[in-house]
Amino acid sequence: MPTIVPWLIFLLPFASFLLIGLILRPFLNKWPRVAGYVTIGAVGLACALAFWVLFAVMGAPEHKLMVDDIQWAIIGNLNIHIGVLVDALTAVMVVVVTFVSLMVQIYSQGYMKGDPGYQRYYAFMSLFTACMLGLVLANNILFMFVFWEGVGLGSYLLIGFWFHKPSAANAAKKAFIVTRAGDFGFLAAILLLYASTGTFDTQTLYNLVATGALAGTTLTWVAIGIFAGAAGKSAQFPLHVWLPDAMEGPTPVSSLIHAATMVAAGVFLVARFYPLFQHSAEAMTTVAVIGAFTAIFAASMGLVMNDIKRVLAYSTISQLGYMMLGLGVGSVAIGIFHLFTHAFFKCLLFLGSGSVNHGTGTFDMRLMGGLRKAMPWTYATFVIGSLSLAGIWPLAGFWSKDQILVAAFANNPVLFTLAIVTVFMTAFYMFRAVFMTFHGEYKGGAVPEHGSHDEHSHGPHESPAVMVAPMVVLTVMAVCAGWFNVTGGFSQLLGSEAEGTNLVASFLGVFMHPLPLASLIVALLGIFLAYAMYLKKWISPEKIGNALKPIYTLLYRKYFMDELYENVFVKTILYNGIFKAMAMFDSSIVDGTVNGVANTTAGAGGVLRKIQNGQTQLYVISIAIGAIAIAICVYLFH
Repeated sequence: MPTIVPWLIFLLPFASFLLIGLILRPFLNKWPRVAGYVTIGAVGLACALAFWVLFAVMGAPEHKLMVDDIQWAIIGNLNIHIGVLVDALTAVMVVVVTFVSLMVQIYSQGYMKGDPGYQRYYAFMSLFTACMLGLVLANNILFMFVFWEGVGLGSYLLIGFWFHKPSAANAAKKAFIVTRAGDFGFLAAILLLYASTGTFDTQTLYNLVATGALAGTTLTWVAIGIFAGAAGKSAQFPLHVWLPDAMEGPTPVSSLIHAATMVAAGVFLVARFYPLFQHSAEAMTTVAVIGAFTAIFAASMGLVMNDIKRVLAYSTISQLGYMMLGLGVGSVAIGIFHLFTHAFFKCLLFLGSGSVNHGTGTFDMRLMGGLRKAMPWTYATFVIGSLSLAGIWPLAGFWSKDQILVAAFANNPVLFTLAIVTVFMTAFYMFRAVFMTFHGEYKGGAVPEHGSHDEHSHGPHESPAVMVAPMVVLTVMAVCAGWFNVTGGFSQLLGSEAEGTNLVASFLGVFMHPLPLASLIVALLGIFLAYAMYLKKWISPEKIGNALKPIYTLLYRKYFMDELYENVFVKTILYNGIFKAMAMFDSSIVDGTVNGVANTTAGAGGVLRKIQNGQTQLYVISIAIGAIAIAICVYLFH
C-alpha cells in the first residue's frame, strides 16, 4: 500500500473544507448543493481508502504499517515530527469515522435542503471530519492535542450553526467552555510527559512505560490528566452537562458528534494511551468507576425526557460510560468494540429522530404518536436501532454490551450491578420513546404559526429517499456489526484476547451461559415495562410520576447540575469570589501602584516647575546654596 494513502484519509476532507470555504464560495452562492457533492465525494473517497488501510493492517505483521515521518521543527534539542500511526486501533477508527460521516453527509442533503447556510454547513462538516481523522492518525501526543482542539472548534461551529437562535449560541459556548476544563488536564499531562521523558512520540512513550522509565506517581498523574481530557469530550460525569444542550445543532450534526466523532474522541484517547493506564491501578480504577457511574447516572435522566433527541443524548452519555467501564475493567478491544457497534446504531437513531422531525416539525414525543403507518421506513429502522441499543440478541449491541458485563462481573461486583441496572433502564427509555413516537394516535405534531402553510400542517409523512437510504444502510450495520467479534476476531486484531468471547462463541451458545442470558432477560423486562406503561396503559405513567414526584423532579431537572454550575460555581465562586478578588487586586494594587507612581512624578514635576520660574535672583540664590552645600560636604568628608 502506498504510504500516501493514510495521509489522504485526512487530507481529502480538509481539502473539501478549503474548497468550499475559500475557493468555491462565489460559485456556491448560485449552486449551493455542489458543496454537498464535494463533501460527499471527499469523505466517500476517504472511506474507501480507510477500508484499504483496514485490510492492509489485518494482513500486516503485528497489525501495523510503517509510514515515514516528516520533520516539522527543530527547537534546541527538541525535534518535532509530523507523522501517522497506522495500527489496528487507527484502522478501526478511521473506518468508523469515515463511514458514519459519509452516511450523515448523504442524509444531510435532504435534511438541510433549503437552509440558507447550506454551503457553510458542509464546510464545517468537512473541517470537523478532517480534525477527527487527524486526531486518530497522529503519531505523537502534541499533534493529537492540536487536532483535539480542532474537534472542539468544529463542534462549537456546528452546535451553534443556527447562531441566530440564542439557545444554539449558548449551547455552543457551553460545550466549548466545559470541554476546556477537561482539556486543561490533558494539556497538563502533555507538559508533565515532556518534562519527564523529553518526547511526544506515542511509540516511544509506550516503550518507556514498558521498561519502567516512566512509572509511579508521574505515570498516574499523566494518566489521570489524559482521562480528564477524555472525560470532557466524552461527557463523563461531572463534565457531561454540555452534551444534552448540544441538541440545539442540526440533527445530522448531533448524529455525527454523538456517534463517531467528538464523544468517541475521549474513548479513543484512553484506548490510544492504554499502555500508560495499564501500569497504573489508580488510573484504571478511576476510569472504571467514573464510567460505571456515568452510565447509570445518565440513563436515569433518559427515563423522563420528552424530547426524543434528549433521550438519545442521555443514552449517548450512558453508553460512553459503558465504553469507559469496558476500558477500565477489560481491555482496549472491549471498550473499542462497543464504540464500534454503538457508532452505527446511535447514528441510525439520531437520523431517525431527524426523520421524525422532518415529518412532524417537532422533537417532542408528547406531540407525536401513531407515526408507524405514515413513516414505515423510519419506524422499522428506529425499532431495529433501539433493539440493538437495548442489547437484544442477535443484534450488534448485544455482543459488545455483554463483553463489558462479563469483564465487569469478573472484576468488581458493584460495577457489574451498576451496569446491569443500566441495561434495564436503557431498554425501558428506548422503547418508551418508540411507543410514544410511533404507536397510539397521532397528536398533531408542531402547531403551525397563525397563517402558516408549512408542510407539517398537512400531516406526518415519510422522509425522502436521500434520508431513508443512509438509515437503511446503518440498520444493516446495527444488525450485523457485532458479529465481527463472535469468534474473537475483532479482539485479536486489536492485540488482546476477547475476555468472555467464549461465552458467546456462537449464536446459540449464548443461551448456554447464565450471564448473557440474564442480561438479555433484564433488557426484555425493561421493554415489557415500557410496553405495559406506554402502549397497553396497564400502569399509569402519570400516577407513578405523581407518587414519586420528588424523584421525578430530580431526574427531570437533571439533578440540578446546571443550577449547581451556574449559581454556585460560576456566579458565587468565580464571579463573586475569584473574579471580584482579582478585580479588586487589579484596581487597588496594580492600578494603585501605577497611579501612585504617576502622582509622585506629577508632584515632583510641579515642584521643579516652581523652581524654573525665570527669576534670575532665584537662580543665583540656588547656585549659591548649592555651592555652599558642596563646600560643606568637601570640608566634612575630605
